[in-house]
Formats: sequence, C-alpha cells, structure tokens
Amino acid sequence: MNTKPLGNAGEDRAADYLESHGCKILERQYRTPAGEIDIIARDGRTMVFVEVKTRRSTRYGTPAQAVDFRKRQKIIRSAEWYLTRQDLCDIPCRFDVIEVYSMHGDVHIRQFKGAFEA
Repeated sequence: MNTKPLGNAGEDRAADYLESHGCKILERQYRTPAGEIDIIARDGRTMVFVEVKTRRSTRYGTPAQAVDFRKRQKIIRSAEWYLTRQDLCDIPCRFDVIEVYSMHGDVHIRQFKGAFEA
C-alpha cells in the first residue's frame, strides 16, 4: 500500500493549519544526512520543527504514538543541522507533532506544541 499520497496530503493540511494559526512556513520536507523534517516554521521568534503523521484510523495507535524515541532523535539532529547551516543556534526552538486524521472524507487536525525536547 502506497501511503505517500496520504502523507503528502496530510503535510499540506498541516502547513495550511500552521499558517492559519500565525506561523510562517520556511521549509517543507527538509532533508539532512540525519533525516527529514516535515515542516520548519516560525512562530513569532520561535523556530518550530514539525513532524506530521497522517492516518485513516487509530487501528495501530494514534499518529503521535508513531513518533518514537528513534524518530525524535533524527528530528533533533536534523534541526541542529538546519540551525547550524542557517546560523540560528541562539534562537528559541520548539518540536511539535501534528496528527492529521483523514477518515470518511472528514479531516481532523490536532497539534501537540512542545511534544518533545532536545
């Protein structure tokens, strides 16, 4: 089963959601040697590194539960890479997880601000 289209649609919805809540999207699908960050945004002075998880059901748990220790470590290392390359190491940062549920034609979004720390 190819889940890439579902994931891309979820990321689009998450980016729209963030923008509608005052964030400025800086990067999407930002790749580093350590991994990928789905969305990098700015919320006021704070850099926000966002992992987006999209699901059609909770059969295998909630989307946020899929962001395990190993995945969080990859996101943190990728964020460090980004901050170093952009010379932004002294700026406040936050790691969010956004769940996108796409069920029966309805889309529900849930944001966990500060879902984990570096």
